[in-house]
Amino acid sequence: MTAPTHTPTHTPARAPSTPRLRRAAGRALAKATAPVAVCALTALAVTLLPGDAGQHRAIPTAATAARPAGETATAKCPTPEASLRPTGDLDGSAVQRIKQRKHLIAGVDQNSYRWGYRDPATGELSGFDIDLVRAIAKDILGDPEKVVFVALSTDNRIPALKQHKVDIIARTMTISCDRIKDVAFSTEYFEGGQVVMVPKGSTVTGFDESLKGMKVCTANGSSARDWVLDHPHGSTLLTVTNQLDCLVRLQLGQVDAVVNDNALAAGQAAQDPTVQLVGKPFTTEPYGVAMNLDDKDLVRRVNKVLEDYRSGGSDSPWMRAYRHWLASDLKGIDAPPEPKYLD
Repeated sequence: MTAPTHTPTHTPARAPSTPRLRRAAGRALAKATAPVAVCALTALAVTLLPGDAGQHRAIPTAATAARPAGETATAKCPTPEASLRPTGDLDGSAVQRIKQRKHLIAGVDQNSYRWGYRDPATGELSGFDIDLVRAIAKDILGDPEKVVFVALSTDNRIPALKQHKVDIIARTMTISCDRIKDVAFSTEYFEGGQVVMVPKGSTVTGFDESLKGMKVCTANGSSARDWVLDHPHGSTLLTVTNQLDCLVRLQLGQVDAVVNDNALAAGQAAQDPTVQLVGKPFTTEPYGVAMNLDDKDLVRRVNKVLEDYRSGGSDSPWMRAYRHWLASDLKGIDAPPEPKYLD
């Protein structure tokens, strides 16, 4: 059973300014649409939820740009990545709900190369996050294929969990002090960091004063958006529904830079040799599997899956997935993150 899908389209604000950008734009639009052109899936279904169109915003100075309340209160939230220990009730009401339904509903990305993307050759969702979702489905249901994948925009992730439209979200989602007020997270399964991506030849050197007068793109609802609001460096901000839309805007010449997780940006740079990452990552971004706050037994169960997924040293499922999907772009990782627990 495969649900119908659609891909949101965006009308460019202006034409590319140079032949090189026009050629890049053609490649970008092809890449943006190719992964969603094939409808056949081995999983049960894929659904797209609508999001907001891109918006330009003038950013106030760093002194007046406020991140959402609580995000900077590190002293009050020293370890947001600490989660429930995988002991006690691992088969409670949330897990039983999934078993009775006979499939797991997982919110994912289908446009993030190497993380969660539609392989144009097979039509299947593939990537590091997709492998993890299948491992969770296998543990709970005995079959890694018993998954309904729901493709979510960045700003629809938390509402989808709160409204019980999905059981879990595995979508390079950063664990933060703000977000743990709204959703529950597993232990950290990957660590990224915010970085700046620009066209080759750009004068931007990183997340610094070289952004003054530039147009910067981030996904709405992302932690990158909060960082740009907090430290604009004299730039203006464009927010879009999905982080891949920022790459297209960059290639069309509509923005000068993109701020995004290095894990996602590295995959985009691997797809398009006309762009590059500049400067060093300026944050630490712990990724977790997100769940509804009430589903404590599911949180513990997912943490059990992650314990097994990390175990085995260099031959662990985590390391095998890393070598297959990420090692060519994110080099030098020799072990998964160590879990932190609340109890």
